[in-house]
Amino acid sequence: MLIYPAIDLKDGRCVRLSQGRFEDATVYETDPFAQLSAFEMAGATWLHVVDLDGAKAGRPTQHALIRRMASETTLKLQTGGGVREQEHVKSLLDAGVSRVVIGSAAVERPDHVRAWIEAFGLDCICLALDVRDGPSGWEVAVRGWTEGSGVTLDAALKLYPEGALKHVLITDVSRDGVLSGPNVELIEAVLAQRPDLEIQASGGVASLDDIKTLAATGVAGAIVGRALYEKRFTLEEALGAG
Repeated sequence: MLIYPAIDLKDGRCVRLSQGRFEDATVYETDPFAQLSAFEMAGATWLHVVDLDGAKAGRPTQHALIRRMASETTLKLQTGGGVREQEHVKSLLDAGVSRVVIGSAAVERPDHVRAWIEAFGLDCICLALDVRDGPSGWEVAVRGWTEGSGVTLDAALKLYPEGALKHVLITDVSRDGVLSGPNVELIEAVLAQRPDLEIQASGGVASLDDIKTLAATGVAGAIVGRALYEKRFTLEEALGAG
């Protein structure tokens, strides 16, 4: 299982949100480039970067910073936040990003997103299906997690039949940034439904046991953020547990 250490960018600084709430951001003192270097030295191969300002604005806002990050590391960058147009995808890939994460557009404009995947390749795009538990099941949240889409996770996955998609990031919003443990049952259900996909799990990782539990499901990757910043364990330990 790949471990993706996370850097969430807000106003050019590393932050972590609690359950996606922009008003509940913890700002960490670490400069993004110092953190980038530390993750690289620890042995990571991938980095998950979120442009939180872009997610809120509905358009990428920190491409210049992300371009500089890509140019100063050997890590492969998986990056999203406000990616709503094909030109946004192209701009990030041209900036040196290895994989672009698409959220809201994945359920609001699936025809366009399927065309982008075909144009840029299966390995260059990851869908972020960020979900909340609701009366009709798991509902995909959109626009920086500020709104519900009215589309269930099951329906969203069916928009992308086998062969049309490879990478999917699943986040239980209620667990993101609160160190409550990952939603293993949700991940296992998605893996059973779509064994053809490379699933990444996000939200709630608080301990090395959480990483070991996720790895045992057969999931392809796990995003780890707050637990690293709050020194619950080291990245070296996380890489060993995955």
